[in-house]
Amino acid sequence: MPPIEAVVFTVGAASLGAEIAAARLLAPSFGASTIIWANTIATVLVALSVGYWLGGRLADRDPTMRGLCRIVLAAAVLLAGVPFVAGPFLRLSVSALDSISAGAFIGSLVAVLVLVAFPVLLLGCVAPYAIRLTVVTVEEAGRVSGRLAAISTVGSLVGVFLAALALIPLIGTRRTFLVFALALAVVAAFGLARRAIVVPVIVAALLAVPVGLVKASGDARVIYESETSYQYARVTQDSSGARWLELNEGQAVHSVYRRGQWLTGNYWDPFLVLPFVSQSTPPKRIAILGNAAGTTARAYGHYFPQTAIDAVEIDGELTDIGRRLFDMKAPHLETFTQDARPYLERTDRRYDAIFIDAYRQPYIPFYLATKEFFALVRQRLTPDGVVIVNVGEPEGTDGLERVLAATMRESFAVVLRDPVTVTNVLLVGGIGSTSAQRLLAAAPTLPVALRPLAYASVARLGPALRGGDVYSDDLAPVEWLVDSSIIEFADRSR
Repeated sequence: MPPIEAVVFTVGAASLGAEIAAARLLAPSFGASTIIWANTIATVLVALSVGYWLGGRLADRDPTMRGLCRIVLAAAVLLAGVPFVAGPFLRLSVSALDSISAGAFIGSLVAVLVLVAFPVLLLGCVAPYAIRLTVVTVEEAGRVSGRLAAISTVGSLVGVFLAALALIPLIGTRRTFLVFALALAVVAAFGLARRAIVVPVIVAALLAVPVGLVKASGDARVIYESETSYQYARVTQDSSGARWLELNEGQAVHSVYRRGQWLTGNYWDPFLVLPFVSQSTPPKRIAILGNAAGTTARAYGHYFPQTAIDAVEIDGELTDIGRRLFDMKAPHLETFTQDARPYLERTDRRYDAIFIDAYRQPYIPFYLATKEFFALVRQRLTPDGVVIVNVGEPEGTDGLERVLAATMRESFAVVLRDPVTVTNVLLVGGIGSTSAQRLLAAAPTLPVALRPLAYASVARLGPALRGGDVYSDDLAPVEWLVDSSIIEFADRSR
């Protein structure tokens, strides 16, 4: 029989490790917002609560170590199955987000959370069961329960850090579930008949099963994929050689590459001309916050080779992808693997333009949408500098744009909008003289390929929308606002 302390420790590690892995499992399809984390934590807490109640009843009915090990083994089997069974629901959620089907999107989220809840419920049964088996006299009840609670908590700490710092970055989400399932199966098998050893053997075999590629669309094929420390990333390539960097199951394209071409026909292109709304010469230095694989940086290096480019990307693996697969290079390019706001806090450089394109679909980090952040941005700009923010929203909604515009006006005298596509608006904030007329005057001096872009932006530019709330570091419900926009669009599209 295994020591009961070993069982309690392993169950504690698996409970919290599974919670971290569950949030990671959901992130590619549902995002990693506080709402998703709240749902995940709530699911775990509810499952544990039910498990505590059920475990007490089961322990009184069958107070044996064998009965406890059967519960742990069942939890191991269910935990191992979570990433496999959840697959169809996650694919449904991706399709639902593509079609803005709120019912299917929410339904698939609930289904995955329920799948996670079942093994966690069984793990919750272990604490009261272990106390029931260990306590011999009433006099030692407090000491025994305290010791087992402490062991379980230490196990939970180990599970959290093991999952977050080692397992997920090194072997991925699916195998993280399997590692914790294997640990549970092994410790349970010691307390059961010999035939129970088949369960850890099967779980160990599943660790060797390769993780399948997510199918690309059209004639594109996946040429690279990775689960980074922050997200799932893949690169697809079509028959012409064009490449796309897609994050989180392909729901967002973050970089585009076509050999011998620098313009994309999408929202990245106006970044090349919009700084001229406040300056007549090319920027001497720019910062790109959310560089991904470097679409904008590569274009700037081609059209404005004298411009110094500070490309800031929190996910260093995307920077490596940019260098290897997206020809990310420029004469004066310097890359930084840092979060955008801490980077601005630490640097003493001043920029003629700061570009903010730091979405993790479908949300923008709340701390990049506050008046304190835009005050910091203004401090890092030259007197004629501009900030340009990519705002992505479902077609026909503008709640996030209005909020960002109102918040930017706290620091910038002029805020303009360039509605590049039906889902992407570029907001331009200027300190000094900033206008479409200045861009129009500068257009003839631009590289020939950029002049049509400049004239197109001039035709679209106008004052930013009004009516939004001003967000602060203390109150910035970005996730709630974006979720409301998705639901609003879904309701309108019925």
